[in-house]
Amino acid sequence: MSAHAAIVLMMSGALAAGYLVASLFFLKFWRETRDRLFAWFAVAFVMLALQRVALAWYLVRQADTLANYVLRLAAFVIILIAIFDKNRPAQRDA
Repeated sequence: MSAHAAIVLMMSGALAAGYLVASLFFLKFWRETRDRLFAWFAVAFVMLALQRVALAWYLVRQADTLANYVLRLAAFVIILIAIFDKNRPAQRDA
């Protein structure tokens, strides 16, 4: 394994751990407030952590796949949906 590959694996692990910590914080905030925004963010950060683990796994196997980038795209789409959901006008009861 080259030095470059070792650095990428180490950084992927650190980023995955950071994403999981961020997800746990959002999950904690969701449990306290029951605000869907925090739940969506927790899911998105778990997906980002899985993407980093998959990236490291594919690097070790020397495989390149589109699925890795689709997972990252899905996580960012979930974040955008959560932001739009949070900022949409509230339905007023008649």
